Amino acid sequence: MRSEKFQNEVDLKYKLYNSIFLTLPLDGIHGTGILIPILKESCSKGLDLGKSPLEIFDHFFEKQTSLRTEKEQFDFLFRVIHYIERQVVLLDAVEDAVFDKINDLDGAGSLKDLKSRVNQADKWKELKSDLERFAVRIVLTAHPTQFYPSTVLSIINDLIIAIQKSDLLQIKLLLTQLGKTPFFKKERPTPYDEAKSISWYLENIFYQSASELYSELLSNEQLSDGKACSVISFGFWPGGDRDGNPYVNTETTFKVAERLRYILFSNYYKDLRRLRRRLSFKGVYEIVLDLEEKVLKALNAKGDEGSITIEEIDESLTKIEKILREEHDGFFLDLLHKFQNKVKLFGIHFANIDIRQDSRIIRKAFDLLCNSNPEISKNLDKNHLDSLFQAKGVIGDISTDDEVSRDTLAVFSAMKEIQKMNGELACNRFIISNCQTSLDVAQVYALAKLSAWNKILPLDIVPLFETIDDLAKADQSMRELFENETYYQHLVSRGKKQTIMLGFSDGTKDGGYFSANWSIYKAKENITQLAREKGIVVVFFDGRGGPPARGGGNTHKFYSSLSNDIENQEIQVTIQGQTISSKFGTKASAKYYQELMITAGLGNRLFEDQSKQFSVEDKETMEALANYSMEEYHRFKSSDKFVPYLEKMSALKYYGKAKIGSRPSKRKETATLNFEDLRAIPFVGAWSQMKQNVPGFFGVGASLKRMKEEGKMENCKKLYHNSLFFRTLVENSMQSICKSYFSLTQYMKKDEEFGEFWNWIYQEYQLSVDMLLEVSGQKELMELSLELKDSIHLREEIVLPLICIQQFALMKIRAMELSGNIDQEKYITLENLVIRSLYGNINASRNSA
Repeated sequence: MRSEKFQNEVDLKYKLYNSIFLTLPLDGIHGTGILIPILKESCSKGLDLGKSPLEIFDHFFEKQTSLRTEKEQFDFLFRVIHYIERQVVLLDAVEDAVFDKINDLDGAGSLKDLKSRVNQADKWKELKSDLERFAVRIVLTAHPTQFYPSTVLSIINDLIIAIQKSDLLQIKLLLTQLGKTPFFKKERPTPYDEAKSISWYLENIFYQSASELYSELLSNEQLSDGKACSVISFGFWPGGDRDGNPYVNTETTFKVAERLRYILFSNYYKDLRRLRRRLSFKGVYEIVLDLEEKVLKALNAKGDEGSITIEEIDESLTKIEKILREEHDGFFLDLLHKFQNKVKLFGIHFANIDIRQDSRIIRKAFDLLCNSNPEISKNLDKNHLDSLFQAKGVIGDISTDDEVSRDTLAVFSAMKEIQKMNGELACNRFIISNCQTSLDVAQVYALAKLSAWNKILPLDIVPLFETIDDLAKADQSMRELFENETYYQHLVSRGKKQTIMLGFSDGTKDGGYFSANWSIYKAKENITQLAREKGIVVVFFDGRGGPPARGGGNTHKFYSSLSNDIENQEIQVTIQGQTISSKFGTKASAKYYQELMITAGLGNRLFEDQSKQFSVEDKETMEALANYSMEEYHRFKSSDKFVPYLEKMSALKYYGKAKIGSRPSKRKETATLNFEDLRAIPFVGAWSQMKQNVPGFFGVGASLKRMKEEGKMENCKKLYHNSLFFRTLVENSMQSICKSYFSLTQYMKKDEEFGEFWNWIYQEYQLSVDMLLEVSGQKELMELSLELKDSIHLREEIVLPLICIQQFALMKIRAMELSGNIDQEKYITLENLVIRSLYGNINASRNSA
């Protein structure tokens, strides 16, 4: 089955513009573009016939080209990659240009639909009440798969407009510009470079889309006099996330805070200039002009000198509103309200910079502090909660060459200074990755008190539970904290609110797909029950990656599926990698996906749905599936071939060599690959590059088969029918499978070392396909999401030569390594082919890591 809408709006247009693109003389006289369709057909037919990428390219070069030397052939392959990277961008632009035609912007999940349901059920009073408390926070992360520079992003935006206008001449010019514009730098980006790249979306996308959405949300007469909270806010990890990245320090964090304020005030200044042109009335014009000058002064200020407070801005805007109402018949009040909404959403900070560090690093820094300050440590028991929460003293000089520990101790003072400069919301959360016990939270509390604040602590300490074991005991850790009087009083000072982060990425890496998602669901239930018992509002912050295996996919459906047994006053979620550009790359798509998140949360609160409550039988079924899936995944992960397979047969080690992001691919720099130190991003990405999306399906087929053998397949079908949560898991797993393509690596089944291991993966893949079709009753995978399936199919078709090039290079590298006869120059060239091939494949997938 194919989606007619996708074929007409996307497929045909892409093929038209691609035919123009392939004829452009981007590489002089070589004519690479003309050969790409022939190469693609050779790859497709060759793989169908069971040929290896090595055999396919040997045949292609002999029969279709006059390229005979290896240098000529390698140069050609680099040019092919250059073209395919840009074909991916072209498809992105086409899909974004017709976004409103492919997606029903007023359909299910829209504000219009929500308000219609509210009107029918006469729940305006309840909606107004919820808007005083409910909020969505979108947290943009620094991610080593988000690499388009601002020059390319600008071309993409212009290309979208040209496609919408069907301006062929402009499209041709922009495609030529795209072909000649570099996609990445030869140097690895610094954390500040990443912050500049990601802040582009705040400045050019979210500033408008979020405020428009907020204005639309409050546009009804029934809501106009309500006390709505900000509803939507933004978090920012670039420059604040230290976990595994030794290159982030307090200097970086300060620079990022200054940049966020600069781009926010730049936007405010432009808006005030436009506002002044309309508000030319006596008594109003002068106030606007004065505010404009204050914002300009703050825009160019360093630190907190010349800054302006949110109270000053609000006071000026309130004066203007009063005069407009009383003296000018409310003329242009709508324009003022739009600006007021922006100030309400973004304050003077734009986005909240989260500080994150690993618990093991924090412990090390804490030990250093104690060893250097005997006056503090003599009355301190590091293994006792009360002692840590009562820690007192003044930190003296700490002499150490350990820059990471020094930064960990200094970051609290930096947070205090940033709050002084940009307001408390600018930087008031400390996230503890790999949080294992309540002591980890207490140590951060003690460090903050000793380092920066000796009275009330204007800081939210956010434990991040990631592994299956830590998720299982998360409620016990939180109970110990809630029942500690000092920490409880700290929560009282924070509005009796506790944010807890749950990591989908490392959970899946640790326990497999079904088990990780179910463990997080149960942890949320248990913590919610505890928090309600203690009179505390818990806010769950989901650390989701791009692909389904890392908590991505149809994210809003997960929030729609949550029962009342899970607290949902706020939705907080990380947006990572290519998902930032694919879902939030244009104002239209950004507004749409923000709407889905808001309506998922509000709809869940307003309309009770008994189907979201797991029955006893459904819960038992889900528990069994999670356990059986984890058993199979652990058996697989425990194989002595598991890590060597990734190391020798995939592009895993090249993630670290590709200069995409500032963060190393491993938490520790060691000669040998240690699974525990491997970050989830390169782990999931390596499987994606091989087109074996193991984290998104392994154990799924085995668990369903085992239930079937026990005569419980009907229970699984009932679970699928009854639970939106399980249906979403199934749909996302189907998406992972549809992005797998085992024909690419079928040559591995003959490999002496890894042949059996490859077959094991392939059998689980086939089993998962069969079992998912049976449990869902669908005739083909993704039957309910045909537009998305067609998009995946077209993208996989575009990158087929690229992924074959990657495997071709990996095969040659492995052959050299096995023979022990390494031609260094050739080896480096092949490695560069692998590295270059990573980029286009990552962006084509749109959510591969």
